[in-house]
Amino acid sequence: MKYLIVAVLCLAGIIAISIRETDLTEIAEIPIDIVNNSSNTAEVTGKDELNPEWKEYWYSGVAELSGYDLEQSRYGEIHKGSATMIFVTEPFSRKKQVKLDNPGPAGSDKVSVLKLNFTRNFLTGIYPYSLMTSVFNPVNTDEYQNALKLTMSGQEWCGQVFLQLNKDGGQFDVKSYSYFESEGDEFFSVNGAYLEDELYNLIRFDAGLLPLGEIEIIPSAVVSRLMHQELKPYKAIARLQKTDWRGKEVNVYSLKYSESNRMLRIYFGSEFPRLIEGWEDTYAGYGSEPLTSVAVRKNTIQQDYWNKNSNEFRNLNKKLYQ
Repeated sequence: MKYLIVAVLCLAGIIAISIRETDLTEIAEIPIDIVNNSSNTAEVTGKDELNPEWKEYWYSGVAELSGYDLEQSRYGEIHKGSATMIFVTEPFSRKKQVKLDNPGPAGSDKVSVLKLNFTRNFLTGIYPYSLMTSVFNPVNTDEYQNALKLTMSGQEWCGQVFLQLNKDGGQFDVKSYSYFESEGDEFFSVNGAYLEDELYNLIRFDAGLLPLGEIEIIPSAVVSRLMHQELKPYKAIARLQKTDWRGKEVNVYSLKYSESNRMLRIYFGSEFPRLIEGWEDTYAGYGSEPLTSVAVRKNTIQQDYWNKNSNEFRNLNKKLYQ
């Protein structure tokens, strides 16, 4: 009997290892099933279902990459750098709030999202800043008003920070990590509200989804970190207008925060696919007078960038900023 038990345990171990190895081989860095993640029409309604042009553009099997010249305010000065916006659709888990490795068998847990990866890179004197925000908005805007998840990470030579917000009913659960003692490791919840960082995704869905008038909104995760500002909803006045910006006729979405007098202006095309042309962000930096950060789009390309990771494709990265 003893040997039978040992044999059964060994067999179970072998099966477990085999399953684990199979799972690992199915995990990839690419946006798996990017073309077919809209196949379940029950999950993909709202703007995507009503607009074939939107569907054709965003489920074409590639991502949209835009490069920007950046002038970023920090330490009372303007620092030159670059920014990148990567928009792509992918299958997402409602429950775990992560990209699905195997979307096929996920069933009702699967939701199609538009993901924005937003990077800013600039030098402050001798040392560099690298900031990245990721925000995930379900394509079904009839069912989901807000993003399901937001993450932000920052690296510079003093240390690192990381922030994550997960939608949980009418609130966001927050995990915040910092090398500063006063910020430390924090776990808390904030009332649900629009996220400033999701505005770019809403623009790409339909500018009509943007909140207007007097609203409550959670400020940019990057700016909140740079200003060491408490993460919570703040009152702001939001407007949408047409204007001429740097020789282009565009729409401008402006956001003025009542408490800090911070003013954000996002400039974007009035016609589909409503490219983000740039932004201006004016606020008093940490311990300094108000300055304006500015970004201007240089180029936009559509690429399956996850397949372009060898040296022969380095020119594509340069192309973004020319």
